[in-house]
Amino acid sequence: MKKAVVGKVVPDTKLQATADKTFSLHDLKGKYTVLYFYPKDDTPGCTLEGQDFRDRADEFKKLKTAVYGVSRDSLASHEKFKAKFKFPFELISDEDETLCKIFDVIREKSLYGRKYLGVDRSTFILDKDGVLRREFRGVKVKGHVDDVIEEIRKLQKPASKHQ
Repeated sequence: MKKAVVGKVVPDTKLQATADKTFSLHDLKGKYTVLYFYPKDDTPGCTLEGQDFRDRADEFKKLKTAVYGVSRDSLASHEKFKAKFKFPFELISDEDETLCKIFDVIREKSLYGRKYLGVDRSTFILDKDGVLRREFRGVKVKGHVDDVIEEIRKLQKPASKHQ
């Protein structure tokens, strides 16, 4: 399976998303896209992260940037999570880890001494042509959405003649 690489077009895949939508990376061409990967629906950190993206939805809209949350949870779980917190963006169900593998976000984690494989909180910015422009790995929720918006603004700023 091909992996996403900064500076290259991200491999396409089709997955189910909330609102009965089929998600395809190639359908997103023409606008910037943020894919944020999170471990689990309706857990404290994941809820805060989703709320931060929700609360800045108008800024993403002004930047002509689509936002999608991705986790291994089922579509039914995503629908409840999205409705409970009124997320204005779709959540992608990646139960078989297709997108997780493309973006290489599955990591060994430890909880109470037990090791398991889980989603490493990560965010990726794709440009209008589907090229991966920026990746944030091992994300800490506080202030993260600010960093994402700042990075999108930098990417969209016309190149200076003095560079």
